[in-house]
Amino acid sequence: MDTTTAPITLHRFTVADAERVLSGAVDPHDGWEGAYAFTDEPELLAEYVRAVRQNGDPIPFGPYLVRRGEDGPAIGGVNLFGPPDADGAVEFDFGLVPAVRGQGLAFHTVLAAVELARSTGLARIVRASAEVSNLPARRTLERVGFVEASRTPDTITSEFRL
Repeated sequence: MDTTTAPITLHRFTVADAERVLSGAVDPHDGWEGAYAFTDEPELLAEYVRAVRQNGDPIPFGPYLVRRGEDGPAIGGVNLFGPPDADGAVEFDFGLVPAVRGQGLAFHTVLAAVELARSTGLARIVRASAEVSNLPARRTLERVGFVEASRTPDTITSEFRL
């Protein structure tokens, strides 16, 4: 299931996608804006495949590609961790390639991640962490409506209540 929040789409990254990339097979859709690609992170892909084989596919949780528009190049990723914990909280991570930063696309990415968590019907809280030094990520979370929930010397964890 894709989740679209113009001008981006979260596209589910499947085990078949991961296995294909790990095998070296290239699909035209593997193109990433800014020259980054998951082929640069084989450990991440191998861990995802291992986890699915061990625990089953966590749909709708798991990794998503952030695409420009509905079918454009990948510009980043979101990983929605689930199922929700005892508090009904779902965590996610997000990141965009350096080539697209400063274009407002992180805002749409975070909105789409919140909507994806909401669509599960299971989550009551959405959490995301950002390094204290990553002011753009922290500001994006604040702009969407996240509030600080906890802090370590290196990381701030923010929450959004659904």
